[in-house]
Amino acid sequence: MVKEVSFSLPPEASADEKQIKMAAALRAGIDPAQVTGFRIVRKSIDARQRAIKVSFTIEISEGEDDHVREIEPLRFRDVSKAEEVIITGAGPAGLFAALRLCELGLRPVILERGRDVSERKKDIARISREHVVDSDSNYCFGEGGAGAFSDGKLYTRSQKRGNNLRVLELFRHHGAPENILYESHPHIGSDKLPSIISSIRKSITDAGGLILFNKRVTDIICDGTGIKGVITAGGEKFMSENVIAATGHSARDIYELFQKRGVAMAFKPFAMGVRVEHPQELIDRIQYHGAERGSYLPAAAYSLVQQVNGRGVWSFCMCPGGFIIPAATSPEEVVVNGMSASGRNSPYANSGIVVEIRREDLMDFSEAGEMAGLELQRIVERTAWEQGGCTQRAPAQRLADFVDGRFSSSLPKASYFPGIFPSALHEWLPGFISTRLREGFRLFGRKMKGFVTNEAVVAGVESRTSSPLRILRDDISMESVNVKGLYPCGEGAGYAGGIVSSAVDGMRAAEAIAAKKGLL
Repeated sequence: MVKEVSFSLPPEASADEKQIKMAAALRAGIDPAQVTGFRIVRKSIDARQRAIKVSFTIEISEGEDDHVREIEPLRFRDVSKAEEVIITGAGPAGLFAALRLCELGLRPVILERGRDVSERKKDIARISREHVVDSDSNYCFGEGGAGAFSDGKLYTRSQKRGNNLRVLELFRHHGAPENILYESHPHIGSDKLPSIISSIRKSITDAGGLILFNKRVTDIICDGTGIKGVITAGGEKFMSENVIAATGHSARDIYELFQKRGVAMAFKPFAMGVRVEHPQELIDRIQYHGAERGSYLPAAAYSLVQQVNGRGVWSFCMCPGGFIIPAATSPEEVVVNGMSASGRNSPYANSGIVVEIRREDLMDFSEAGEMAGLELQRIVERTAWEQGGCTQRAPAQRLADFVDGRFSSSLPKASYFPGIFPSALHEWLPGFISTRLREGFRLFGRKMKGFVTNEAVVAGVESRTSSPLRILRDDISMESVNVKGLYPCGEGAGYAGGIVSSAVDGMRAAEAIAAKKGLL
């Protein structure tokens, strides 16, 4: 018989698999010597009380005929001669759409504007060392998409759109650690993701799929019946009546192309703000009630949200033991994001702190219509570039100074490799953002005593939290509402918010195409 039990252990005991199994057996009323199956279903840190615990949910069995759940195996077909489906973009949505197509018997042809994940590392290094941004290969564009070098967090709140667990299992099949299957906030790390992405590519190509790099899509081919294919910057035509658009939230040229070709889109609320960085030790002290973290607790994280003047202000992409990274996609802009390696052992903790942006906040950009959010992003990112001395240095301010409206004449050390530059962010950020951020920080400081301090620094701008547009599609068929055969998906289409939800959305697009063809 398989039983599911829940219990908590002290941090030190939670690091010992023998003690976990013993506790599970005792809770299930099973003789430890008779255990035939054991699986961690869920693991989380409970730091609500001074005595910190690690909580577990475990599946355990004692009968020879009883088995705990195992990972579903890979079942790829030979699709080398199958009907082709074009996928624009090799981020999570595109790659997982391709994996699903290989399972369903259709041949994916991925066109990625950037380079493969190994070559992409060189372009990313140039941003920090030489302040040079390649508009096709950077932290947002290239194999693996924005998630490849910006942390690899696999946590998602979305549970209703698809099979989140299957996404985690596919990552595990391609080299991710087992703990992503049960940690409450699973995380791979930017140091491990590149090899996993390479492994995913190999699975796709071994099955007969095709992945082509340096193939930026510049036009779509349509007639009165729907899409027929795409054209790349080199003038090449790739023909298919099924095109999955998985280009990510920063592919502004694709939004402009779709607007030009009449693809239905609409403004979508999004968020903008800054990235705040504290010493990790300070966040540990706050979250672990002043106790030393020790060897058995992870670098502490936080999640904050507050309503300020009718808008949400919240923490976004919190990176314990991480780094702030340059996420610009064009030379004359500064955009910041965060990442952590698998060990989360940097001395810094950073998080985006962002403000909800609605249509009524953008009346000054009304001439841009549905693209008003893009215009706000462009202007604020260009201002950040100018404030940083027209380089990739990020304009920055000590946190308490930002809250109190004071210029910071000096700055603490920070993890941001291109460097930070003193700037009065409270003055040049749009007022409806700056005012709410400053009040939001004050309120956060009441929840986390010591959070608002001049030991911390804010850097700008955190502007690529999600797409400011939604490419309209039918909820069931997944097709564009007015271009038959076009399947917008992932973050860039406005239907996802992270690696897992994007991957799920890509898989749903693949399944919709297969269902239309009677393959599912």
